[in-house]
Amino acid sequence: MAKGCRIVIATMLRGPNPFIMSFSSALLTQPRPAIPAATGDKTMADGDMRVVIAGAGGRMGRTLIHAIAATKGLTLAGAVDAPGSAAIGRDAGELAGLGPNGVKVVSDVAPLLKQADGLVEFTIPAATLAFVELTAAAGLVHVIGTTGHDEEADAIIAAAAKRATIVKSGNMSLGVNLLAALVKRVAQTLDDDYDIEIFEMHHNRKIDAPSGTALMLGRAAAAGRGIDLNRHSARGRDGMTGTRRKGDIGFASLRGGTVVGEHEVIFAGPAERIELIHRAEDRLIFARGALHAALWARGKKPGLYSMADVLGLGDM
Repeated sequence: MAKGCRIVIATMLRGPNPFIMSFSSALLTQPRPAIPAATGDKTMADGDMRVVIAGAGGRMGRTLIHAIAATKGLTLAGAVDAPGSAAIGRDAGELAGLGPNGVKVVSDVAPLLKQADGLVEFTIPAATLAFVELTAAAGLVHVIGTTGHDEEADAIIAAAAKRATIVKSGNMSLGVNLLAALVKRVAQTLDDDYDIEIFEMHHNRKIDAPSGTALMLGRAAAAGRGIDLNRHSARGRDGMTGTRRKGDIGFASLRGGTVVGEHEVIFAGPAERIELIHRAEDRLIFARGALHAALWARGKKPGLYSMADVLGLGDM
């Protein structure tokens, strides 16, 4: 099985032998070139999309820079990180393990955007709001992989999408977005005799909970049921909680070690349980998804899009 991610669909009946169907998201995509071990000298071709990476010193930023070097049609136009970051002044290619590529990490994104077609960022919510103001003013593509935005921030992003072409998703991988489509369909099929619980686990440096992916899956389940997630969400159970309220969608979050990301949606019904699972094994799946979204968004009219739009899953 190809390295990347798996979706495991398990129906557990009473008895010792669960039926498990597992398939790789790699089967749903065309083969991609391997990421080179150490080369940062890809020549820019005419017509390449020029992309700025924000959060260049972080795990996802470095992974994105690495992935751009192996992605046809994209060129790294700049790399930016927060003022005071240890990455400032360093060569972006060296940070990503490619060797020098001549692109220095800076703290001021505005000059970079003047020579760019788009911005890809996995940063923090406050940074996103600063970036959308600039990308909207310039009418650029903006791919938002950052999670943890509140309703006010989401409203600001939606307003910016009147001038910028924004793709925003709680998760950029093909597998997770397919999982969300499946969750919506299952929730639509099963009534509220099937309790919905969403479990997620991430590394010990993640700062928001539930994860953006868990919330995305929760919204998919709520959409399938035709309910408002904000009014039917159960989080942080502790102590004497009483019995489970019928129709709620529950969330549980774990943090520890170096877990890239694991999500499980459970439909627990009378005498049976259906489990939909996604396990991310490499951050490259998120980077490749984000870069695919950037290329897809190029030339699209301003608006707020999701990975479901990018992948053509809107009708599921």
